[in-house]
This record gives sequence, C-alpha cells and structure tokens, in this order.
Amino acid sequence: MKTDLVFSIAILLCIESIVFPTLCFAEKSKVKDDEILYVGCAKRIVTPDPLLPVSGGVGKPEPVEKKIGDLFARAMVMKKGNTCVAIVSMDFLGWSSPLANKIRAYAPQIPPENILIGVTHTHSAPETYGFMDEQGNCTADLKYLDWVCEKAGEAINEAYNNMKPAYLKIAVREAKGKIAYNYYAEELYDRRCNVLQAIHAKGKDAGKPIVTLVNYAIHPEVIGDSQKILSPDLCGPLYDKIERETNGMAIFMNSAQGGMVTADCRGPNGDIQTWDECVRIGELLASEALRIVSDAPVQKNPTLYCTNMTVEFPIYSPLLKMVLKNSPIKYPITERGTISTTINLLNVGTAQIVTIPGEALPNIGFYLKRKMPTPHAFLFGLTNDAFGYIITKVDWNSFPRYNYISRTSLGEMTGEILIDSILKIIEPSPKPDPILNNKPENK
Repeated sequence: MKTDLVFSIAILLCIESIVFPTLCFAEKSKVKDDEILYVGCAKRIVTPDPLLPVSGGVGKPEPVEKKIGDLFARAMVMKKGNTCVAIVSMDFLGWSSPLANKIRAYAPQIPPENILIGVTHTHSAPETYGFMDEQGNCTADLKYLDWVCEKAGEAINEAYNNMKPAYLKIAVREAKGKIAYNYYAEELYDRRCNVLQAIHAKGKDAGKPIVTLVNYAIHPEVIGDSQKILSPDLCGPLYDKIERETNGMAIFMNSAQGGMVTADCRGPNGDIQTWDECVRIGELLASEALRIVSDAPVQKNPTLYCTNMTVEFPIYSPLLKMVLKNSPIKYPITERGTISTTINLLNVGTAQIVTIPGEALPNIGFYLKRKMPTPHAFLFGLTNDAFGYIITKVDWNSFPRYNYISRTSLGEMTGEILIDSILKIIEPSPKPDPILNNKPENK
C-alpha cells in the first residue's frame, strides 16, 4: 500500500516536471493583442440613380444614357496596437480634401489623418470637382457627392467592425502584357505592379485572402467620357476577376500615371473603346497581380506605422486658380494664394506607401521609389486630393506636347515641392520591415 502511494507520487511529480514547464512556455508564448495585425474590408455601390453626366476633366460633363458596371467606394482597414489606418478607393476622376474630410467625419474611431482617400481615376463617372459653367452654375451634383461621402463612411465602419487577425503577402514585379503605355512617349512608364494581400491568420479560412490591393499606374479611360456610358472602366473587370478567384475583396489604388500613362487599348484602326477591351485589360492586370503575389512569403508579424505632413502648393495656373476659387466645394486656399493638402507615409510590413495629391509624371514616380528605403515602394496617386498634373519645373511648358498638362497643373514648382516634401517625410520615419528573401522583386 505504502509502495503504491510512493509510486503514485513519483508518477505525479514526473508528469508535473514535464507538463508544467510546457504549460509555462505556452503561456509565455501567447501572442499579445498589440502584436496582432487586424484587417477588415467592405464596399458600397455609389452608382447614381438616376444616372448623372460623366466627367473626363475640365469642362462640361457629358450626358449618359446607360451604365456598364457599378461605381464603388471600397475600404480596407488595418489595426495593430494603437495604430489604425484606413485606405479608401473610389471610382471617380478625383476627390478633394473637403469631400474627403466629410468621409472622415463618418468614421470617428480612426484618426482622420490616418484615413487615406484616393480614386481610381475613371473618366466615366460623375463630376466631383465642382466646376462652374459659363452661366455660373456648378456642374457637380452636390447632394449626390454628400451621399457618396456617407456611403464611403459606411464602408470604412463596416471594414473596421469586421476586422480579423491577418498576415500579409507583399510583392512588386513587372506586369506583363498589353496593359498600359505612355501616350506622350511610348516606353516611358512604370511597368511595376505592387500588390499587398491580407490573408486570414486563423480559423477555418486561414490562408485565404481577405483583401487584395493592386497599385499600378494607368489612366482607366478605355470608355472615356464621350460615349454616353457611366462605368468604372477597366477597374470593374479587375475587381470582378480578383474577387471571383480569391473570394476576398479587391481594391485598386492608382500611381504616378500623369503625362500620359494610359490604358493600351490601341488597335489596328485606332483605339478600341469598348467594354470588351475594359474586360481584356482589367482581367489581364488582375491576373498579373495575382501571379505576382502568389508565391510571396507570408509576413506574420508586420509593422504598421502611419504619419503625415501638411504641404502648401502655390497656385500659378490661371485655369486652376479660377476653378478652385469659384467651386462651391470650398477648397482650402490661403491668403498667400497657396493651397494646402496632406501627404501620408505608411509602413505596413515590408511595404512603404507614400501619397501623391494628383497625377505625378512617371519620372517623379521613378525618382521617389528609388529614394524609398525598400523595393516594396508603393505610390498612391490622386490620394487625399486631386490637383491635376504634377510636373517638374524643367518640364513646365517645355514642349507643345506638354501644353495641356502644364495648363492643368498648379504650377511649375508643384513637382519640386512634392519631391522635397516626400523626401522630408521619408528621412526621419522608421524604415519598413526588411525583406528576408532574395527574390528579385523588381524583375
């Protein structure tokens, strides 16, 4: 009896010596909540009903007779520890800071300076700048724009509320095929496609995509504004293909596509401006994005960091000065004749993202990416504002080919100020996570 008792105690001590340290190790190895990245996404249809005229730039919007596809506001929210960031993409030509601030007011749980709002730049959506016609009437439907702000706010809130633990896959490589070209100088454009994909970290959907963000420089203007069609252009088929193949949401952020990186819809008899061509280009870009990110390594503990700075640009362009001063949207023009905007820098995992408040020319985009401290350098063009073309002083009014982009730019110093400001925000900011694999991402 005594022997049995001693034996039982010995067995218990052995079990304790094996199990207790294991339990202690498990307790110590638990991941803290502030070490987990949470990601959520949501979208809202913002197609006007009834349909509204569409705008491809300065001038009177064109009436439409039908729509092909819907316009969307799409939101992706990321949170880690005390840092929360929202990325919003909308199917419009441009979106100004006064309207962006209305969207931000609908999502008070996220710091307003951490809500990045950009556009796809479709040329087949309603006017958003608040241009004034010759009779002094605003060509934008302000009630419709307020409704869009409300819907975009709903998308941010839903994305925030449905956040799940997530890992990331990030990759940057050349997108192959007939997708884009530079209308002004055929070969001068950035072929790199940047992809950031969030995947479920746990549960029955572990490893499956939550959202796939595609960042690429292109004018979505296959349909354009003259065919009496309202459309998301090539971005619609891009969304549809990614969402069919991943069962997650897709979001597109444009890049440095100014002067004039456009969709390569050239055919033997001129441009092919059909919905079928939108499908061809959109689905090709979607396929390339999924190919590029498919074998990217999983980042299980990515950094999330967001900062911002206010920048002022002088307004030299008589055309833009007239547009900005007379618009009922009430752009923030200072007494000095400048206009202010916000530039964001966002580190997420190995990616660094910088925002551009307009359409930067490709040379500016190449230069900025070269100065960013990672091969995973993302540029979000037309984000937080849409001040027309952004060119350097040496390009301003230099060639007849540049007459239009010079006229629709704030001024010859816009590019210089942008570059200087972005370098100033990059320099003191922490670097993104290091890339640990040796894959040639830029090939």
